[in-house]
Amino acid sequence: MIKKGKVTVVGAGLVGSTTAFSLMQSSVVNEIVLIDKNVEKAQGDALDMNHGVPFMKPTKVIAGDYSDSAQSEIVVITAGVNQKPNETRLDLLKNNAAVFKSITEQLEKHITSDTTVLVVTNPVDVLAYLTYKLLGFPQNRIIGSGTVLDTARFRYLLAQHVGIDARNIHAYIIGEHGDTEVAVWSKTTVGQMLMDDYCNMCNCCDGIRKHEIYQNVKNAAYEIIEKKGATFYAVALAVKRIIECIIRDEQSILTVSSLLTGQYGIEDTFISVPAIVGGMGVSRLLPLSINESELSALQHSADTIKAHISQII
Repeated sequence: MIKKGKVTVVGAGLVGSTTAFSLMQSSVVNEIVLIDKNVEKAQGDALDMNHGVPFMKPTKVIAGDYSDSAQSEIVVITAGVNQKPNETRLDLLKNNAAVFKSITEQLEKHITSDTTVLVVTNPVDVLAYLTYKLLGFPQNRIIGSGTVLDTARFRYLLAQHVGIDARNIHAYIIGEHGDTEVAVWSKTTVGQMLMDDYCNMCNCCDGIRKHEIYQNVKNAAYEIIEKKGATFYAVALAVKRIIECIIRDEQSILTVSSLLTGQYGIEDTFISVPAIVGGMGVSRLLPLSINESELSALQHSADTIKAHISQII
């Protein structure tokens, strides 16, 4: 099922504008609508991108208002308060919850439950749940970007460690997109080999530096924010990948944040686990066989998210 490819991006800040530019370069969408409270910023971004149209397949980019989101296949929400140095994603919660209530009030006037809403703003798991409650759309149509980027960071660092192409590293970060995220070491493979088995065969180091690699994944955003003020390149590519899966109905497996209804012993919470993503949004959650310590860590992560959900709902 190939869709016609209209995407609305709410929030033309660093993440939103970089996402729009990545989508434009991908040629996977035909129309991009930018919405921002700073209208001139959105207009400037649209004008700048449109000047690049002669170098690629035609893509229409406009700066619009919420009425222009009508008939979008996907609405991406990146608007919100930015994370500051030494501030956790969950510290952002109260300010961004207020922003989302305003955004969803506008969106529900113009989009229908046939639109997939992709939440990127942090804390993404809590705000995806809030969006689900405010819009009342089917659960498969509300997605958080979740740990798609964290998983990519994990695969990259593992690839650097073992000297293998990252595309041949199969690994997941699940749970909260934040400080309680969980590395699924028990299922991490190089090709078809478990990571531990590969490292034992390779015999080129003292085994996997698991704690160091995990900490570098978990703290990557903090390091980037400290050095340059914000993360936006890799997250834009992660969002583009999710959108490609939806527009092309790929049925690809991604660790997006979606509603759990008893899976892994977790109820009524948006959290990241491997999910099949396609034209209808999330079509199925995969029952990943994780060990007891990983399951306990995932449930702790869910409890953390639930505690913050209770502060705003």
